[in-house]
Amino acid sequence: MTPSLESRPRLVPGCRLNEKTQPSRVLLMPERALRLSGPSLEIVERCDGQHTVRQIVSELQALYSKAEPQKVEQDILGYLERLQEQRALDFE
Repeated sequence: MTPSLESRPRLVPGCRLNEKTQPSRVLLMPERALRLSGPSLEIVERCDGQHTVRQIVSELQALYSKAEPQKVEQDILGYLERLQEQRALDFE
């Protein structure tokens, strides 16, 4: 299910990012972990229940301004959808 631009993604209980002091950032989930870097890390860091999907898209379009804005939006929506399918985040 593609998330609404007005929804607010947040990590589900039991999922969290490891400490920033670690050499690589990892999304810790029950019985698995996902190493994050670049755009994936930028997205997950904003899944705090405060940012809307629209805000996340806008911030990453500015951050990756050389990329086509529509492509950035599609990639973010697809990534959020995959994280939801893996039960790593919900939308409020």
